[in-house]
Amino acid sequence: MAMASTRSTITFPTGAISTDAGQRALCTRTCFNETAIRQLHSEGVHHGTLLKCRAEHTESSIEEEKEERISTATLIWRAIKLPMYTVALVPITVGSAAAYMQTGQYFGERYLKLVVSSVFIIAWLNLSNDVYDFDTGADKNKKESVVNLVGRTGTHILAWLLLALGLAGLTRVSLEAGSVRSISLLAYAIICGYIYQCPPFRLSYLGLGEPLCFAAFGPFATTAFYWLQGGPREMSLSSTILSSSILVGLTTSLILFCSHFHQIDDDKAVGKRSPLVRLGTEGGAKAVKVAVGLLYSLLFILGLGQTLPFSAVVLGALTLPMGKLVVRFVEENHREKRKIFMAKYYCVRLHTLFGGALAAGLFAARFFARKQLPHAIILSP
Repeated sequence: MAMASTRSTITFPTGAISTDAGQRALCTRTCFNETAIRQLHSEGVHHGTLLKCRAEHTESSIEEEKEERISTATLIWRAIKLPMYTVALVPITVGSAAAYMQTGQYFGERYLKLVVSSVFIIAWLNLSNDVYDFDTGADKNKKESVVNLVGRTGTHILAWLLLALGLAGLTRVSLEAGSVRSISLLAYAIICGYIYQCPPFRLSYLGLGEPLCFAAFGPFATTAFYWLQGGPREMSLSSTILSSSILVGLTTSLILFCSHFHQIDDDKAVGKRSPLVRLGTEGGAKAVKVAVGLLYSLLFILGLGQTLPFSAVVLGALTLPMGKLVVRFVEENHREKRKIFMAKYYCVRLHTLFGGALAAGLFAARFFARKQLPHAIILSP
């Protein structure tokens, strides 16, 4: 009886057991859900990253396919480099305008002969540069290289034939004008072009291409064309033509500098120590900004000093938006190899517009005002 009574008083907290079990189950489910959510989130992030990488790879592949599918006509157009021939036109035009400002004379037929002869010289520079860069391996990945398109031997022969024709034309014009000084300066300019790229010198591989380019197209060529258009009398070297030639040399050198942005890897591979190889693309973009700033600063300083006429300063200043466009394009795209290829063509536009504005300003100073600003004679004939 007592036993039965004892057993009857023994109870088990079933409600408590159920409550604890439910809590444990709920906790387990919550932990499981949190783990699953974290796993799904991790997988989602990983999947998103994977999709992004695939998209970037696909985009890169598409760009590479586009490069591969460039038509032969496009490659030939790039190889001809027609816009680059403004580097022949601008020094002649600025030199002729400076001579007109000084003398009031202009020789149209002589101007055309100089243009044709100079185009032959520029063609020699471009073709021989392709030949010697092909020899060193610098242009092995350059599809628009003339050598890669038509072969080395024919390109080499044509290059030297064009040099001979250009030299003959320049010599003839110099003799007609009776200016021995001019042919001497033009010879110095051509020598700069030769030692820039041709063996055994190849000074461009030492990073001296831009200084040589500046000297050749600036003080040497622009001054020579000034003397050739000066008429029968021997003119002294004025501060106006010297200042103008410096500005022309700057814009021409900027074209050469920017033409190597997309070739840095190939230049490094063959040991070519161009300024861009040394600076890198980011440093190169900063250098472009400094160069453009220097160009317009010099323009205004020379105007304030009355070395350049007011009309040349005003017209030159109108090209400032183009200068800003060059800087902005290089800053935004210097890391994009396929886009930065166009930087040199932006520089060609700046070179052409600035050179044309400078020449127009020099012409206008004589044509409209009929009154010259004082010129400092810095070198006797």
